[in-house]
Amino acid sequence: MDVRFFWVDVFADTALTGNPLPLVPSADALTTAQLKAIAREFNQSETTFLVAPTSPGADHRLRSFTPAGVEVGGAGHNAMGAWIWLAGSGTLPGDRTEFRQQIGDETLPVGVDRKPGHPPTVTMRQAPPRFLRAVDRHRELAEILALDADQAAPGPAQVVSTGVAHLMVPLKGRSAVDDAIPDSSRLAALLASVEAEGCYVYSTEHRDDGADAYARFFNPTVGIAEDPATGTAAGPLAALLVRDGLRAPDGQVTIIQGAALGRPSRLRVTVDDDRIELSGTGLVVAEGTLRV
Repeated sequence: MDVRFFWVDVFADTALTGNPLPLVPSADALTTAQLKAIAREFNQSETTFLVAPTSPGADHRLRSFTPAGVEVGGAGHNAMGAWIWLAGSGTLPGDRTEFRQQIGDETLPVGVDRKPGHPPTVTMRQAPPRFLRAVDRHRELAEILALDADQAAPGPAQVVSTGVAHLMVPLKGRSAVDDAIPDSSRLAALLASVEAEGCYVYSTEHRDDGADAYARFFNPTVGIAEDPATGTAAGPLAALLVRDGLRAPDGQVTIIQGAALGRPSRLRVTVDDDRIELSGTGLVVAEGTLRV
């Protein structure tokens, strides 16, 4: 069987930046075992497959897997890359800008802005924010991240979800974010104990790049050492910053992620009470055929 695939740089304005996503657009003939094997072959943080929707009103259904074979939910770069490809492939009706995507059991709205000569901008609605628990374990978190205790910011870490629960860990300054070297096994155990999937370390140190936060994402629970751009973590962080008054209440939050990996990414989130919307752009940079 020949399987067509595309490679999308998500949250990127130029090629070879952002978060790379392998996308298989016509995957209904593939078994779940084959989907997992293909994700392992590509060996990116996630690989997304487009399959026929099973939810009424959904335009497309997305299934995403990590190289470890874990199927992930949430609307992050896994979904945004799919819609960037859809917008540029001629698959979407030209007279529509609003669509609905099915991910797991959820069906959520997606907006696609297509302007001639520019990459499409995709805006995705995430689930309403849930602030699940505070985690006041400064010394343990610093040890797990190989940081000095004084590099942790005051106040507890927080588990927040806008579809997927992640642990938000505030640090003092961007240099502390760059210095983090997580012990994957200990971090996975801590995340399991607080019922979180991944760990988003961040700083709100201001610089002249227009970012409200500077972040890195580690997710050993699903086999991701580090992800260069994580929409399912950016939404919770933006909601937390607005809730705590660390961002102006207009709800426009910009997060820089991936700089430490040489894949700088800009994630934009709008927070309006319980409405969380993630926006970004990207480019299709490669395509090919996988012989299965």
